[in-house]
Amino acid sequence: MNTGKKSYQKVTLETKLFVVDQILNGQVSTNFASKKYDVPRTTISYWIRKYSTLVQQNTGMSKNDEIKV
Repeated sequence: MNTGKKSYQKVTLETKLFVVDQILNGQVSTNFASKKYDVPRTTISYWIRKYSTLVQQNTGMSKNDEIKV
Protein backbone atom coordinates (compact mmCIF):
# COMPACT_ATOMS: atom_id res chain seq x y z
CA MET A 1 0.00 0.00 0.00
CA ASN A 2 1.51 3.29 -1.12
CA THR A 3 0.79 6.30 1.10
CA GLY A 4 2.02 8.68 -1.60
CA LYS A 5 4.49 10.27 0.80
CA LYS A 6 8.00 10.38 -0.61
CA SER A 7 10.62 8.87 1.65
CA TYR A 8 13.86 10.79 2.05
CA GLN A 9 17.19 9.49 3.19
CA LYS A 10 18.56 10.53 6.55
CA VAL A 11 21.05 13.37 6.25
CA THR A 12 24.05 13.71 8.56
CA LEU A 13 24.64 16.86 10.58
CA GLU A 14 27.80 17.51 8.55
CA THR A 15 25.81 17.44 5.33
CA LYS A 16 23.15 19.75 6.79
CA LEU A 17 25.77 22.28 7.87
CA PHE A 18 27.53 22.00 4.51
CA VAL A 19 24.28 22.62 2.60
CA VAL A 20 23.28 25.56 4.83
CA ASP A 21 26.77 27.05 4.51
CA GLN A 22 26.70 26.80 0.71
CA ILE A 23 23.26 28.40 0.51
CA LEU A 24 24.11 31.23 2.92
CA ASN A 25 27.32 31.92 0.98
CA GLY A 26 25.35 32.10 -2.26
CA GLN A 27 27.16 29.12 -3.80
CA VAL A 28 23.97 27.14 -4.46
CA SER A 29 20.24 27.85 -4.36
CA THR A 30 17.83 26.13 -2.01
CA ASN A 31 16.20 24.60 -5.09
CA PHE A 32 19.51 23.17 -6.35
CA ALA A 33 20.45 21.78 -2.93
CA SER A 34 16.99 20.24 -2.59
CA LYS A 35 17.45 18.31 -5.83
CA LYS A 36 21.11 17.45 -5.29
CA TYR A 37 20.66 16.07 -1.76
CA ASP A 38 17.11 14.76 -2.27
CA VAL A 39 15.74 16.85 0.59
CA PRO A 40 12.54 18.94 0.50
CA ARG A 41 13.06 22.71 0.20
CA THR A 42 10.94 23.21 3.32
CA THR A 43 13.38 21.02 5.26
CA ILE A 44 16.36 23.06 4.04
CA SER A 45 14.55 26.27 5.01
CA TYR A 46 14.03 24.77 8.46
CA TRP A 47 17.77 23.96 8.74
CA ILE A 48 18.64 27.53 7.79
CA ARG A 49 16.28 28.94 10.44
CA LYS A 50 17.73 26.62 13.09
CA TYR A 51 21.30 27.47 12.04
CA SER A 52 20.60 31.21 12.07
CA THR A 53 19.17 30.95 15.58
CA LEU A 54 22.28 29.08 16.77
CA VAL A 55 24.60 31.66 15.23
CA GLN A 56 22.67 34.51 16.87
CA GLN A 57 22.90 32.76 20.25
CA ASN A 58 26.63 32.16 19.83
CA THR A 59 27.37 35.73 18.74
CA GLY A 60 25.22 37.22 21.49
CA MET A 61 28.36 38.25 23.41
CA SER A 62 29.62 41.79 23.20
CA LYS A 63 33.19 42.53 22.13
CA ASN A 64 34.18 43.09 25.77
CA ASP A 65 32.88 39.66 26.73
CA GLU A 66 34.86 38.06 23.89
CA ILE A 67 38.08 39.74 25.03
CA LYS A 68 37.60 38.44 28.60
CA VAL A 69 37.15 34.86 27.44
